[in-house]
Amino acid sequence: MISSLFHGSLTQVQRFLLIMMRVSPVLFMMPLFNARNLPGPLKVGLAMLVSLVLWPVGSFGVSSFPTDLCGFGFFLVSELMIGFFLSLSIQLVFAGIQLAGELIGYEMGLSMASTVDPQSGVDNTLIAQIYYLLSLLIFLSINGHHWFFRTLVESFELLPPGEIFLRGGLYRHLLDLSGRMFLIALKIAAPVMAILFFAKVTLGILARAVPRVNILMDSLPVTIGLGLIFVGLSLDLLWPYLRGLFEESGRGMVTILLPLMRR
Repeated sequence: MISSLFHGSLTQVQRFLLIMMRVSPVLFMMPLFNARNLPGPLKVGLAMLVSLVLWPVGSFGVSSFPTDLCGFGFFLVSELMIGFFLSLSIQLVFAGIQLAGELIGYEMGLSMASTVDPQSGVDNTLIAQIYYLLSLLIFLSINGHHWFFRTLVESFELLPPGEIFLRGGLYRHLLDLSGRMFLIALKIAAPVMAILFFAKVTLGILARAVPRVNILMDSLPVTIGLGLIFVGLSLDLLWPYLRGLFEESGRGMVTILLPLMRR
C-alpha cells in the first residue's frame, strides 16, 4: 500500500513538472512578463500558479511516463521546446516592430542616441522603444495575453507530453516565421523611410547646387523633424494594422505545433 501511494505521489509530481515546463517558457517570453526588471521569484511563482490552474486541463495519461531519470529528462526538455515554440510567433511580431523602429531611427540619424533598454538589456534606438511600448499597449488593450493561456489549454489537447515529433518541415516553418518578422518591419517602416529617402536626395541636390552649405550639420534637424512628424502621422494607420496582426498571430499560435505532431 505504501509503495502504491508513493508511486501515485511520484506520478503526480511528474505530471506537475511536465505542465510547469511547458508553462514556464510561455510566461517568461510573454510580453510584459519577459522584462528583466521583474524579479525571478515572481515569475517562478506565477508559473507554478498557472500550472496548478491548468492541472485539470492537462488530463493526459501517465502510463507512458518513463521510470528512468534520462527518459524523464527528455520529457522535460521536449516540454520546454513546446513552450518555446508556442510563444515564438508573438515574439517575432514584437521583434519585427522593434526592427522597424531601428530602421527608422537609423534613417533619422538617432543611432548615436541609442540607450540601453532596461527590459531587453540591449541597445535600442528611441523610436524602437516608442514602437515597442505602443505595440505593448495595443497588445494589452485587446487582451492579447489571454491568447497565451488559451493556447496552453489547446496545446495539451493537441500535443500531450512525450508525443513531440521533430519532422523535416519544422525548419521551413521557422524560416517562414523569421521572414514574416522582416516583412512586418518593412511594412511599418516603409512610409517613413521613403519620406526620409526623398528628403536626403533633396539635400544631396542642394549640397551640389550650394556647396557652401554644411549639409552634414544642417540635415540632422531636418531628418529628425521629418521623421518625428511622419511617425506621428503614421500612428493612425499603425493602430489597426497592429491590432489585426496581433489577432491573427494570437489565433494562429497553436498552429506552430502542427509540425511537431505525429501524423
